[in-house]
Amino acid sequence: MKVSTRLAFVSAVLVAAVPAVTHAHFKLMEPASWIVEDDRGDPQKGFPCGGSNTDAGKPSYAVTQAVGGSKLHLKVQETIYHPGHYRIALAVNSLSELPVDPKATTEAGANGQPRSLSGEIMNPVAMPVLADGLFPHQAKLDAPLETDVQLPNISCKKCTLQVVQFMEQHGANNPGNYTYHHCATVQITADSKKPIDAAWPKERVDTMR
Repeated sequence: MKVSTRLAFVSAVLVAAVPAVTHAHFKLMEPASWIVEDDRGDPQKGFPCGGSNTDAGKPSYAVTQAVGGSKLHLKVQETIYHPGHYRIALAVNSLSELPVDPKATTEAGANGQPRSLSGEIMNPVAMPVLADGLFPHQAKLDAPLETDVQLPNISCKKCTLQVVQFMEQHGANNPGNYTYHHCATVQITADSKKPIDAAWPKERVDTMR
C-alpha cells in the first residue's frame, strides 16, 4: 500500500470514529420573522427570540396584520433535522411575558454532559401559550410544517409571537440549551363582534420592550 493511500485510509477511519454533532435549525416563514434569518434560520439560539451571544440579529421590521379571535397561519421549515416538537406563545406588552423554555428531561451523554430526552408539553395550554406539542417527529421532514393557531380576541399594535423548537437527543447549547427560538411582530385588531378575551393583559400605552 502506498504511503499516500495508507494516510488517506487512516484519515477516513479517524473521521468515521468521531461522533457526529447534530444541531437542529428552523426558519420561521409565516408570520415573517422580526429579524433577518439566513438560509438555516440563524441566529436562533438565544432566549427568548433568537440571536446568539455575539449577534442579536438584524431587525427585519416586518409586522404581520391579524384579526383577534381568528386563526393565524404558521409555517416553519426545519433546515437541519433533529427530533422534537414546537411551541407557540404570545406576549402583549413585554418579552418578559413569554414563558421559560420547556423543562427538559435529560440523561448523561457519552461525554458525561447532559443530553435531552424529552421536553415538557403544556396540556391543556394556558396564556401566554397558544399551542404546544406541535409537529412531534422522530424522522427528517423535508416539507414545511404548517398549521393555524387560534389568536385571543384582543388588540395590540406590537404583540410578539414566539415560536420555539425543543430538541430531543441533543446536548446543551450556549445559549439556548435544548431550545431554538424565533419571534414575529403581530399587530392584532380585536373583532368587535366577539367578546374580548379578558384573561389576556390589556395593551399598555407607550409599551417599552
